[in-house]
Amino acid sequence: MQKYKAIALTVLVGTALLVVPGFAQDADDNDDDDTVAVPPAAQKVTRASKDVPELILGSAADSFTVNQRDFELIAGQGYRWKITSAAGLEYKFATDFFRNVWMNQIVINNLEVHMNGAPAWLEFDKEGTMQVQFTTIRPGTYRWSVPDLADKGMRGTITIK
Repeated sequence: MQKYKAIALTVLVGTALLVVPGFAQDADDNDDDDTVAVPPAAQKVTRASKDVPELILGSAADSFTVNQRDFELIAGQGYRWKITSAAGLEYKFATDFFRNVWMNQIVINNLEVHMNGAPAWLEFDKEGTMQVQFTTIRPGTYRWSVPDLADKGMRGTITIK
């Protein structure tokens, strides 16, 4: 009888140890969903990547405008960020932010660029969109700009809290 109890206990413990929590994304794993704007202080880190509001450089009416200058993110969160050139000028998007995140990939026309390190800058030779995917690592405030056009207002900050 002792032998059967020992076997039953071993099976019970073995079964309990085999139940491992899953490491999948949250129930909403559709990477194309928009997120609701919630202040970073009220947000919680999730396993699913979140969208950063798109940054649009230039427009048909004004080549030196940007739709948003300042961005707030939370440390430890994965993000997708579309950066678009909407005017006919050549833009060089430069920032020290890329050296302070874990860069996953850059997507251009559904082609992926994976790297082992940060890009020096993103350059737009014509109109188009690049999507940058990354995970924030170091809290801080980082500056971004189009260096030759920063004095015309093409600059801002990215804050990781």
